[in-house]
Amino acid sequence: MYEQNSSSSSTATAAAESALWSVSRERGERSRPSAAQRLHNLTSASATTSSTSSSTGLPMPQNIFTNPSIQPSSVVNLSHSTDVVIGPMTQYQGPVSIYYMDASMEAHAMQTAAGINSSSSSSNLRSRDSSPSKRLTRNTILLITLILLVLATALIVLYVELNRPRSEAANKAIYFGNTYDHDTFPNLGNGHLVIDRIQWGASTNVRPLTVPLRRPIPYVLITHIGVQSIPCSNVYKCSIKMRTIQDAAVAEKILPDIQSNFYVSDEGNIYVGRGWDWANTYANHTLAITFMGDYGRYTPTAKQLEGVQFLLAHAVANQQLEVDYKLVAQNQTKSSKSPGINVYREIRKWPHFYGCGMDEAPACGSELGMTRDSWDAKQ
Repeated sequence: MYEQNSSSSSTATAAAESALWSVSRERGERSRPSAAQRLHNLTSASATTSSTSSSTGLPMPQNIFTNPSIQPSSVVNLSHSTDVVIGPMTQYQGPVSIYYMDASMEAHAMQTAAGINSSSSSSNLRSRDSSPSKRLTRNTILLITLILLVLATALIVLYVELNRPRSEAANKAIYFGNTYDHDTFPNLGNGHLVIDRIQWGASTNVRPLTVPLRRPIPYVLITHIGVQSIPCSNVYKCSIKMRTIQDAAVAEKILPDIQSNFYVSDEGNIYVGRGWDWANTYANHTLAITFMGDYGRYTPTAKQLEGVQFLLAHAVANQQLEVDYKLVAQNQTKSSKSPGINVYREIRKWPHFYGCGMDEAPACGSELGMTRDSWDAKQ
């Protein structure tokens, strides 16, 4: 009879808890009630069971609710009961797979998961830590390689320069012609270049010259182009002017070639006319040097005057001119305005200037048996 009453009380208790949890689920509370809540539920359910027990005449011990040391679960006796639920109940409709895992397997799985997490985090840390160092190492290697390449190139260039054979032309006199290295212009010094015939584009379709120039030469004849000719200031323009002078000499004056031995540009460069070997068109026994321009209108530049002096010094040093050569202007040998008043004013100050044909001075070249017609040979 006691067991039956116990069953009844348990059933009532279970019904109370089930009703309580159903209310909780309706409120959306998914968490399990705490121990105090469960004790409260049991206490409130005892009120229901007390009425039942009193009707049956079997008293329930009251100390199970007042004595905390006695757990309610230890006095609940369930026998011959079905569908008893103590605590929250979750109903799930659908296929369910249940896996059994003992303590060793669970520990192993936890260790594996922990190992994967730790290895992934450590690899991430290593990759984050090593990436800058790798980049630093790569940049350092590239920088060192670049420095080594630059040093190697500098050493090769230095070695080639130190072992390059020195040309003997630097210790010899400068002879005009195609005897210089690398097709560059010979230099008289201080930037005064010598532009050869092939370089300014002299025509080769001309009559051969027949009168050789005897050396050392006793006279230097200074002329200019005149005819309102504008001085040229670079190799390109001066080369065009030289070709124009040659064409005019051959086509208009019926001369075999360009008139003078050398021409001097406004920038002080020397252009080869007939050169050292052939007499100019004016007079034998002379070296004719022409200023490229009209110097009755224009003033010769300092570089141009210096270029003529460098050419004369070169000619004396190489025994092309006599050491005591005589320098004259063309207007001293015949009626002419050449070389222009501005050039004439300058060359009169030069030490080798010879004042022949002026006032009561003897005619130029008279000591060589030259007459006035000798200065206009048109050869």
